[in-house]
Parts: sequence; C-alpha cells; structure tokens
Amino acid sequence: MTDAALVLALDTSTVVNVGLARGDRVLATATVADQMAHVEQLMPLVSECVDTAAVRVADLGQLVVGVGPGPFTGLRVGVVTARILSYVLRIGLRGVCSLDVLAAQFAPESPGEFVVATDARRREVYWARYSPLGARLGEPRVSRPTDLPRLPVIGPAADLYAGQLHAVPGPRSMDPAVLATTGATLPDAGHEPLYLRHPDATELTRPKSVLHYQGVAG
Repeated sequence: MTDAALVLALDTSTVVNVGLARGDRVLATATVADQMAHVEQLMPLVSECVDTAAVRVADLGQLVVGVGPGPFTGLRVGVVTARILSYVLRIGLRGVCSLDVLAAQFAPESPGEFVVATDARRREVYWARYSPLGARLGEPRVSRPTDLPRLPVIGPAADLYAGQLHAVPGPRSMDPAVLATTGATLPDAGHEPLYLRHPDATELTRPKSVLHYQGVAG
C-alpha cells in the first residue's frame, strides 16, 4: 500500500497558518498571530514545518490553500504563494473556503445549524451559514453583525461582537492541523481569493497632473 500524499496547507485569511500532514497524521503546524506580517512570515513558517517534519519541499504531493473570505492584502499573499509553489513543484492545488475549515472544527459538537463569522473590519463580518454536519448553506457574505441570522455563532467575530451575535462556545481561530488533514476533502472553492468587496486602496480614476500650477501674474 502506498503512503498518502504529503499535504502542505496554507491560510492567510486572518493570521498566518501553515499545516503539514500525511493523510490524517499531522506532521507539523505553525501559526503567527500577526495580521500585518503575512509577507514576512509565511515562507519562514513553511520552512519551519518542513524542517520539523524532516521532509523536503520536493516531497510534497498536494497543496491546500484557504481562499478566504478575508482582507485583500493578507489573503492574496497566501493564495499567490500557493499558486507559485504549485507551479514550481508541479503538484495539485485545492482552494477551500476558510470559513469551511472552522465549520469542520465545530461540526462534531454542533447541536444544529450554526454560523461561522470572522472579522471583516469596518464594523462588518465575513460569514456563512452551515448545516449541523458542517455543510455550507449558500455563499459566504459580508454584513454588519446585526444582519446575521439568529443562530449560534463561532469564529473570531463571536468574541469581537459578542453583544450583537449569538456567540456560543466553540472554535475562535482556524486549526492548521484541520486545514491540512481535511482541506482536500472540503468543497473546491477554486483558486481565486474571496474578497467579497473592493480593496481599501484603489487606483485613481484619472491620471494625476504633474504640471506645476501657474498663477495669474499680478
């Protein structure tokens, strides 16, 4: 019997998460809880996990990446990195909704339908509704906390907006071990980041003039 593929999983939809697994056996995980250091931290965490597991990058057989939803800059770091690794190593890449991973963590203890919600900033949340078994019911959305259905809520936003959401005990952050061991079995979300709204920084709609203003001579 051949060994299961060596899976490297990445997610930068919130903090920086990296997991390495072979089948259901977790070999290494690493997390940096800094939402402003995705570029600097992601590849060092990948190297750390590879070294901890005593494997080589060339041994990887599958890549999994969380495609969000999440803020523009941090999210695209993980997605672009996974695409590059997939191309260079010539191995398959599976994109998964990051909310689905949190749902998979909570489903074994969920008594009914629930919501996974993460911080979208601007006093809004990214969220999706799930069946008791953890199957997503509809597409991810971005809304004000008060617009969510009145269901049990888990995920980072459950604590951030505890007064506006029906927060219940459950996962508040993604477990990279679950991403690595179950990511390949979650619904395929493609390889495009789920931004759900436009980035804060946008291009100017017209070129900015570089001519000096010439006042009227007095």
